[in-house]
Amino acid sequence: MRRADRLFDIIEFLRRNKRVVTAQELGAELEVSVRTIYRDIADLQASRVPIEGEAGLGYVLRAGYELPPLMFTEDEIEALVLGARMVRAWGDANFTQAADAALARITAILPERLTRIAETSRVTVAPARGMDAFNKHLTPIRRAIRDQRKLVMDYAALSDERTSRTVRPLGLAFFGPFWMLAAWCELRRDFRTFRIERIATLKLSDETFRDETGKTIEDFYARPDMPRSR
Repeated sequence: MRRADRLFDIIEFLRRNKRVVTAQELGAELEVSVRTIYRDIADLQASRVPIEGEAGLGYVLRAGYELPPLMFTEDEIEALVLGARMVRAWGDANFTQAADAALARITAILPERLTRIAETSRVTVAPARGMDAFNKHLTPIRRAIRDQRKLVMDYAALSDERTSRTVRPLGLAFFGPFWMLAAWCELRRDFRTFRIERIATLKLSDETFRDETGKTIEDFYARPDMPRSR
């Protein structure tokens, strides 16, 4: 968890509980050490967040304190709600949890009028059925893209050709119901796209990669002919 997220969660936990909360409770809730909680509380107090108490006794957030309201338009709020609902319908479990958590954090500090819009929005997404086959590798692929880690996979092309590949994952695109992985393929020594439901086995390699001229996502998009999976 990022430190900024943890500081936000400390404030929200204290705000919800409205009682004295020990550092041990906060540490267990956020899965960090008591020493880390002590440091975080001290930093929040130094930033003038009205947390009262001290180490060994516990902490309480002074009544009436709220995080500054986020300023969004009504259309922006509905766009965020729709995005979260699309992820819930077409993403995997990790993606769904992340979208729900992000939306909950946003609505927790919205003005009442915008919170009501977020909670009652009628812009929705039809529920998807049988998506497990289409998004089963979504979480490790997203992690590999962020960490620039190579992927080792067995792939069945549309022609039924089966190959073992090592690729540099560059980006994901959704073409409902298909998720497409854009990658630099070391077997073909060229860009390729892969439908992730056709990946039979997938393994995150310990080998990382750096951006190289001619092998980046920008180079992929610049190609006049968008490469097909094969």
